[in-house]
Amino acid sequence: MTKTQAIAFSRNGGPEVLEYVDVDLPPPSADEIQIRHAAIGLNFIDVYFRDGTYKAAHLPFIAGKEAAGTVTAIGPGVNGFAVGDRVAYAGADGAYSVERNVEAKHLVKVPDAISLETAAAMMLKGMTAEYLLNRTFKVGPETVLLFHAAAGGVGLIAGQWAKALGATVIGTAGSQDKVKLALEHGYDYVINYRTENFLDRVRELTGGKGVDVVYDSIGRDTFPQSLDCLKPRGMFVSFGQSSGAIENFTMAMLAQRGSLYATRPTLFTYIATRDELTACANALFDIVLSSKVRININQTYPLREVGRAHTDLETRRTTGTTLLIP
Repeated sequence: MTKTQAIAFSRNGGPEVLEYVDVDLPPPSADEIQIRHAAIGLNFIDVYFRDGTYKAAHLPFIAGKEAAGTVTAIGPGVNGFAVGDRVAYAGADGAYSVERNVEAKHLVKVPDAISLETAAAMMLKGMTAEYLLNRTFKVGPETVLLFHAAAGGVGLIAGQWAKALGATVIGTAGSQDKVKLALEHGYDYVINYRTENFLDRVRELTGGKGVDVVYDSIGRDTFPQSLDCLKPRGMFVSFGQSSGAIENFTMAMLAQRGSLYATRPTLFTYIATRDELTACANALFDIVLSSKVRININQTYPLREVGRAHTDLETRRTTGTTLLIP
């Protein structure tokens, strides 16, 4: 039994509950692989677990869903991996650590042409963009879409990917700097929601028709206006709630606005099987290697300073992808 370091919390609350602690690191057990992290991705789902929006399986809890690193040991019964392999994952709790054991089923090998830092920056966000654009609503050349938080980690990847699929891509962002950033990453139009009414602007841009699909990770602040941006039989995709949970939603709202569809997907449903995980990851690797999507690492923080990183994320001071470095 050796020791490693991790970020854990023993109670829900603000960034101050996150503590840098020593934890035991046993040898990997059956079907596990031990890895040393090179970089860890920061995501809003980490905030949801910390503040109690999502219930942690136990306390104390090591947060984090996404990281990349190098295999240091292989547990019994594991095939297809070797010590020294470069690997990445999204979906296994406990990423806020220097070293860890993780079930082999969560891991994918990182292509040689992609750095571990880039892999850590894109797994959760990039695979989220993949399922949203290719499977939740299949985007193509005829699609007109609205993507909120266009300058965020998922938003910057999704804008480029949607443009590569031929869509007309409309986004929202909260400052002129973020508007500019999104326009550089595939968006045809970006609405500054602090200075413009995004619903009125979407109607103007679409000639009053509305969009085929709205991708909304904001929640309370953009509801029900997101529904009002849709054309009849359009789809509302709610995949996050950075401003708080949507309240007072009723099925009648969908009928009143033109037989709309609504879904609340999560990445972990879309990568639940090994085949789904590898297909999703490979699609992401392929489009990054094609240079149609570039991954921006716009902020890095030492793992010890994760509290500062959470504060900056929650107050919308970050753009693109943020990494924690052990």
